[in-house]
Amino acid sequence: MAPAPEAVRKTIEAYITAVTTGTVDEILALYAPGATVEDPVGSGVRDTEESIREFYGVVAGMKQTGEIYTIRIAGSSAAFHFRITTEAGDQKVQITPIDVMTFDDDAKITSMRAFWGQEDMETL
Repeated sequence: MAPAPEAVRKTIEAYITAVTTGTVDEILALYAPGATVEDPVGSGVRDTEESIREFYGVVAGMKQTGEIYTIRIAGSSAAFHFRITTEAGDQKVQITPIDVMTFDDDAKITSMRAFWGQEDMETL
């Protein structure tokens, strides 16, 4: 059984909010036990809560904004294109990845794969 599309959409929106303005705990609360993170694809899969916590710990607390361009939901999977702008001092960096996620019946994230490369980053 797949989660309701609206529940998946709400999780994705909560994810972008948590990644840009939330805490590591708020981000991890969106993940199911045993979830995996591969960001970017090809960099290795993080498959423990500790490694996922470490990954998001790098971005938590940074001054960031985010905008979702589009979301496509199919059953228990979704792909979404979005933008995150990070400010570090007087420098701004923008990245526009496409994330692909799978979800459990409660719309918790079971896997996240981020598709992006250096050409998807722009210094503003």
